[in-house]
Amino acid sequence: MSNRQPIGVFDSGIGGLTVAHALKKVLPDETLIYFGDTAHLPYGDKSTAAIQAYAVKICDVLLKHDCKVILIACNSASSAAYHLAKEYVSSKAKVINVIDPVISYIGERFSSKTIGLIGTKRTISSNVYQKKIDKLGKNIQLKPLATPLLAPMIEEGFYDNTVSDQIIYQYLSDQRLEGIEALILGCTHYPLIKRQITEFYKEKVEVIDSSDIVAASLKEYLVKGNLLNENGEKQIDKFFVSDYTRSFVESTKIFFKESVNLEYYPLWE
Repeated sequence: MSNRQPIGVFDSGIGGLTVAHALKKVLPDETLIYFGDTAHLPYGDKSTAAIQAYAVKICDVLLKHDCKVILIACNSASSAAYHLAKEYVSSKAKVINVIDPVISYIGERFSSKTIGLIGTKRTISSNVYQKKIDKLGKNIQLKPLATPLLAPMIEEGFYDNTVSDQIIYQYLSDQRLEGIEALILGCTHYPLIKRQITEFYKEKVEVIDSSDIVAASLKEYLVKGNLLNENGEKQIDKFFVSDYTRSFVESTKIFFKESVNLEYYPLWE
C-alpha cells in the first residue's frame, strides 16, 4: 500500500460531501475518489440487504481506483454494511465508518451527560449508537429520534429556508429530546442544516458534527500508518454518481467552489 494512493469516500448522495469537504481541509495533499449512490438515495429507508449490496458494488469501484482507505460517509451504511464491507475488502484497503470516531469523541467529553441523536430510520432502528455508547461505561444517557424527512429535504436543496426551518423545529421540539446537553448529527447530510439546529438551541446545546471529527480521526490513522501523502504529488479528485441529480452538481460547487470532475457510473448496467 502506497501513501500516494487515493482515499475513497461513499454515501447515498450529497451528505458525504460534508465529510469530503472536511477531509480536504485537513488532508489537502490527498486524492479523493467520491461515489454518490444517487440512484438509490436515501439509504435511510432501505433494507440491510439492499444497503449491503450497494456497499459491496461501490467498494469494487473504489478498489478499482486503487484506494488505500474506503470511508463509509453515511451513518445508515455504516450501521448496516460496515462489517461486511470490511470483510469483503479484506487487506486491499482500510475500511472506516463515520460512527466510531464520534463514539470516541463522546466518550472523552460527555461522561454522565444526556445526549440526543437524530438520524434516519435505519440508523436509529439499528440501535448502533446505543450499543457502542453502552460499551463505553461512561453513564451516558442517549435520547434517539428518527428524523426521516431531513435527508430527502436536503437532497432536494431545501435548507437555509423557511421550509426547512419549520421541519427542523417540529423535530427538535419533540419531547424525546428534552433535557439534552449535546446533539449528535447522526447523518452526514445534517451538517448542511447545522446552523439552523444551533440557532434552535440558542447555542445552549453542543451540536456534534461528525464530518470534522471523522476527518481528524482519518488523518491520525494515516499518520500512524505512515500512509499520509506528504510529497505533494496528487492526482485529480474524481466524483462518481450512479445517477445525475441537479442537487449533487450544485452541492459540489458549494463545497468545492468550482465545478468538479463528475462522472456517471451506474452500479448495475
